[in-house]
Amino acid sequence: MLADFHPHAICKYCPKCGSKGFKPHSPKSQKCDVCGFVFFTNAAAAVAAIITNTQGEILLTTRAFDPGKGLLDLPGGFVDPGESIEQALHREIYEELNLHISSSTYIGSFPNEYVYGGILYYTIDLVFECDINDISTIRVADDVSAYGFYKPTQELIEQVGLPSIKKILAHYTMSDTK
Repeated sequence: MLADFHPHAICKYCPKCGSKGFKPHSPKSQKCDVCGFVFFTNAAAAVAAIITNTQGEILLTTRAFDPGKGLLDLPGGFVDPGESIEQALHREIYEELNLHISSSTYIGSFPNEYVYGGILYYTIDLVFECDINDISTIRVADDVSAYGFYKPTQELIEQVGLPSIKKILAHYTMSDTK
């Protein structure tokens, strides 16, 4: 059950003063009874890229690490501190696949949550349809172990590791954005 991994259930000590008076304050925050420090559990921004080939197939990667190790995913990742969404999109696609994005179009945002290292993380995946001028330089690196182009089907979506990416692919294949 995800509630067992929620930060309220895991984080028992105040990160500011170290006291054990760190307790739930609201559904999205904890407060220290000793020093008054309030910590908010916010969603981390992440980017995902939809890249298609001339046959209408979508580029999917295989996750090299948990969560979802060995399952399919869209290329992308977390936005670094001080980085724009657009910078993160370009950086992640280059880091994971050695590709340069020539243009991108925002598709939408999709909330996600998953357990990593015994704690529940909340993310918001910002999705872009991306054009790549030269795909001949593609190679896997970073947290990607493989890639392939796939026809989007319901059976394929079931092989995707993260719930938000499943929703993204379902939305994309059912919408007029493609």
